[in-house]
Formats: sequence, structure tokens, C-alpha cells
Amino acid sequence: MSHITDTGAGKVTAPAIRARKGGSPIVALTAYDYPTARLVDEAGLDIILVGDSLAQTALGYETTLPVTVEEMLAATRAVKRGTRRALVVADMPFGSYQGRPDRAVKTAIRFVKDAGAEAVKIEGGAARADVIRAIAGSEVPIIGHIGLTPQSYLRMGGYRVQGKSMDGARELIEDALAVERAGAFAIVLEGIPTEISRIITERVSIPTIGIGAGVHCDGQILVFTDLVGLTFGHKAKFVREYADLKGVIAGALARYSEDVGSRRFPSDRESYRLPEGVEIEPELEHPESMPPLGPIN
Repeated sequence: MSHITDTGAGKVTAPAIRARKGGSPIVALTAYDYPTARLVDEAGLDIILVGDSLAQTALGYETTLPVTVEEMLAATRAVKRGTRRALVVADMPFGSYQGRPDRAVKTAIRFVKDAGAEAVKIEGGAARADVIRAIAGSEVPIIGHIGLTPQSYLRMGGYRVQGKSMDGARELIEDALAVERAGAFAIVLEGIPTEISRIITERVSIPTIGIGAGVHCDGQILVFTDLVGLTFGHKAKFVREYADLKGVIAGALARYSEDVGSRRFPSDRESYRLPEGVEIEPELEHPESMPPLGPIN
């Protein structure tokens, strides 16, 4: 018997996402572990992205740059085990696809063969067209990602909204078209003015999935910990918290500590007892009456 609840809905695939262009909005969210993936999948969301934001949200790094392929593979495996319906997409981390396209293809195939990913995502526009083309040509579905690309943190000098000038806007539009031509089946638009995301969404024939890119995209994605209120530190303008799990968890921890300290936990209902008729032998109650142990050799 499967340990995963069957939603009864059809499996989401890369072609199914591609066909959603201009239709009902695509709902996507990140996940990094089995229980989160189960919750997201059973809620009926379309895409689960095993994001390299794992570096900051789960591993405590300052940026996404240090996270490794092995760490991303482990997270993808866990998410895949918890997912039945949603499309599982793995972020390829910094350093795993920059440079030679053949090296990027090998890494992308590892995410599919070794971790069960059903697509991968990489950052960059026209400059990554050869990599996108190579990965798509190797039968691995791929999503592009342009605008505020966190792996470009050092080059950008921080997390800055992109496309605020006309030259910047033109470059983003060109990047989106290059990603489409190279064979991506969807594209993430992050941290760009809503007016520019509207133009891009109208110009490309593949779905756009926004994060900090306004309402005109074909879908939206957020980071799970941002959505449920588990973020520590700065919260981006585009984040909407739908819960305060940090407060809920902090309250639960405080109550647990108080109950243990006052011996209210565990209660008799939460404790095990000997079966009826089994009595404790006196020597167990009074160990000083037990004969001494022999010499230990």
C-alpha cells in the first residue's frame, strides 16, 4: 500500500504546463523535504520547485551560492518521495551549469536519473541559451529564469529589481525570447516591473511564472517558508504571508518546555504501564538487596 495519498487528479507534466499558456494560472511553490512536499502536493498545486533557496531557508547560508549539487540531489529525492501529482522541478545550483554545456547536461541528467526530478531550472537569459538548448536536446524538460537571478548576486551587487530602464527592459525581453527559442517550456520572471512582465508574457508563447513580477504572468511562485511565515530576517516586498508558523511553533515550544519543567508532560495517558497481573520484583525496587556482581574480566 502506498504511503502517499492519491489525489485522484492527473499527473502534471511539462507538456501540461506548457499547454497552460494563457489559461488558468499556474500555481507553484518551493519545497525541500518530504513532509512539505506532501502538504504542497495534496493541496493540489501544479509545480513543486526544489529551489536552491534551500541554501538560505534550510541550510542557513547567506546566499544561494554555496549550496552543492549533492545537497540539491538529496532534497530533490525527499521531495519526489512526497509527491504524486505535482511536477517536480529541481534547481541546478551555482557552478553546475556555467561553462561547458556538456557538463550541464550531465548534471541535469543526474537530477532526473538519481533524484527523480521531472524537469530542471537554470538562471540566465541569452547568455545561457546554449545550455538550455543542450539540456532540452537531452530530453530533460527545462525552465528558464530571468530578471533578478539570485545566483548573480555578486555581479548585481545584491538583490536588485531588474529592467527599470528602457535598456534593461529591452534586454529582459530579448532574454525571454532567447530562452523560448532555446527550448525551455516555461520561464520564471523574478524581480521585474509588472509592466515589463506583461510585455514578456504577451511576447513569448511559453508560460511565464512570476515571483515579484506582478499579476500579468501565467502563474506565480513563492518560497514555502515565506508563504507560511517561517522566514528569518528580511522579507521581500512581493511576499504575502498566509500563516504565522513561526509564532505557532514558538508557542508550541514554550508550552512544551513549561509542561516538562512542571512535570505535566508526559501524563498517565501518554505513558506505558505493565500489563495487568505483572508485578515488579522486589530486587528491582531495591537494588541494594541484589547479590553483588562477580569479577569483570
